[in-house]
Amino acid sequence: MKNDEKKYDAELPIATPKYSGPRFFTDARQAVEALQELYDVATSYLRDNFRIIMDGGAITQRYRAFYPKIRVTTTSYAKVDSRLAFGHLAGPGTYETTITRPDLFAYYLRNQISLLINNHGAPVEIGLSEIPIPLHFAFPEGQHIDGAIEDHFDRPLRDVFDTPDLSVTDDKIANGEYDDSPSIVQPLAPFTAPRVDYSLHRLSHYTATSPLHFQNYILFTNYQFYMDEFVEFAKNAIADPDSGYDAFIEGGNLTTKSGDVEPSSGSPVTRQPQMPTYHLTRPDKSGITMINIGVGPSNAKTITDHVAVLRPHTWLMLGHCAGLRNSQSLGDYVLAHGYVREDNVLDADLPIWIPIPPLAEVQIALEQAVAEITGLKEYDLKKVMRTGTVATIDNRNWELRDQKGPIKRLSQSRAIGLDMESATIAANGFRFRVPYGTLLCVSDKPLHGELKLPGMATEFYSRQVSQHLKIGIRALEKVREMPSERLHSRKLRSFNETAFQ
Repeated sequence: MKNDEKKYDAELPIATPKYSGPRFFTDARQAVEALQELYDVATSYLRDNFRIIMDGGAITQRYRAFYPKIRVTTTSYAKVDSRLAFGHLAGPGTYETTITRPDLFAYYLRNQISLLINNHGAPVEIGLSEIPIPLHFAFPEGQHIDGAIEDHFDRPLRDVFDTPDLSVTDDKIANGEYDDSPSIVQPLAPFTAPRVDYSLHRLSHYTATSPLHFQNYILFTNYQFYMDEFVEFAKNAIADPDSGYDAFIEGGNLTTKSGDVEPSSGSPVTRQPQMPTYHLTRPDKSGITMINIGVGPSNAKTITDHVAVLRPHTWLMLGHCAGLRNSQSLGDYVLAHGYVREDNVLDADLPIWIPIPPLAEVQIALEQAVAEITGLKEYDLKKVMRTGTVATIDNRNWELRDQKGPIKRLSQSRAIGLDMESATIAANGFRFRVPYGTLLCVSDKPLHGELKLPGMATEFYSRQVSQHLKIGIRALEKVREMPSERLHSRKLRSFNETAFQ
């Protein structure tokens, strides 16, 4: 070993903040306030000690703070309202979940805890978990560290503070891969706090907007044309005092409030993020978030992996597809009620033999929205829309290979449309218990030699994109009018499901 190298064999003594002991609550609002108190103590402790070291303080201890948790125990097999898809425990036992960002999830937590208390008559315990909070997740959004950490630490950062641990940052709960033995404490929610924190940071990175702004109704697209139309729609909406929307938020958290014509806060982005995102907000988060995910199933999985931790009420895919039937015309709509999954990105998490069912509430909302916006009804609606199977593949240039195999599979599956994202988004909705739907627009018919000629593309997009977007927005407005208990279908729930939606 060189003389100037340092070796630290002695582990630093661990220092933790002073916490209050566990408390029991029968009031959801008070329970969430207790979670916030514990979370604030923990994160402030980590930030304060990090700041002391950065200001030249000596490193004499290892600093550790813990995520708060919710725990509830029931000894009863009593059945609750069987119509409920969530809000009740699977059976006798102890259930718990770690919590992060109670400020961001306050409404969600109050709702979920209230259902538990009301359905089981048992108090919830609020206390500390045994999972450390990584230093990286203790800083407020947007805070940056000036200077190199190495200049202030005489040993590795992870010797002094906890750092993200991938061994506890996974999807075992959502994938149903956890130990469900009766003697084991069972999960109360589909995601752990480290998993949520990881995704919150990824969302900020990919979209250049804060997770605070995300709404409960999500539109995904793979074309910037749709984003441009959404911006125009959103600006008109916040100019209308009767629209119910209170702000429009762009990249850099650039915020234009209702009634204003210019942003009042935020900073314009100097470069476009990987997935440009806009939020048309309402005070209760029942507004609409729209994300340009780009092209391909990998992008589709990436963004839905992270949006899912926000527990949205619905997400829809609006995009273009290849029409596979001679009876279709360019500009026709395809309402997916089944999927052929040849995207491959979710095979390890959700085997392809698992069916992805259509959700009646979302399907009806989409069909009704198409009828309203196009002015067509009943049998006439078939002139512009087909309901059927959509195939999603991972090879954009599949036409350049031997077509006999793909065409045979597509025909056998009864597919009417082909794209690269829809099945991935629907499958991840199924996996994460987020209601989903797909409405595509036929933009070419490669099997029949119908491709857009030069000049046709401009006319097609200017005519069809606006209508397509209006349909998607109207469908989400219809879904928004439904009670969440009805929207979150029992089709998405497994045998031993988490109580939290």
